[in-house]
Amino acid sequence: MKRLLVLLLLLSGCTVGKDAAQIGAGDFYLVAPGGQVKIRYAASERKELKGLEGESLMSDGQTVRLSDYAGKPVVINIWGAWCGPCRTEAPEMQKIFDAGTQVIGVDVKETSKDHPRDFMRDRSLTYPSIYDASSRSFINVFKGVPANTVPSTFVVDKDHRVAAAFLVPVLASDLQSVLDELAKE
Repeated sequence: MKRLLVLLLLLSGCTVGKDAAQIGAGDFYLVAPGGQVKIRYAASERKELKGLEGESLMSDGQTVRLSDYAGKPVVINIWGAWCGPCRTEAPEMQKIFDAGTQVIGVDVKETSKDHPRDFMRDRSLTYPSIYDASSRSFINVFKGVPANTVPSTFVVDKDHRVAAAFLVPVLASDLQSVLDELAKE
């Protein structure tokens, strides 16, 4: 009986229905149909990502805000210095940033700024990152995204509506088609 209850709870947490996409009243809420890990959203289906801001990892006393990049597509990368795949992914985010697309990192689940700061310095990463030790920004803004989905990358359009979600490590080339599409909008 206990196994059945656990199975039902797991299945109910992963179900996808028509109303599942409506959660958040127009705000972004991740739904991964069929367990997809690379999701693209047509312009008519995109939901706005609101409230992403937090303490800057590299600049004490400053706040990094998605809203500071109004009118521009932005790549948002959820990462941690403790995350093995993030070591490969971080230089890929820098390539995107160097090519002219705004990137914002969200550093999660850290105990201090020391290790993630070293991570960024050692890799010559210059894009802004939010220090989100408690993962509060991540959980409050990226509704429906499992907390253990690190790394994850989201691409938002110029209106900061989510155009794509990648719940797996990515390379710059994985994001390029989305960025090219957004450049034409």
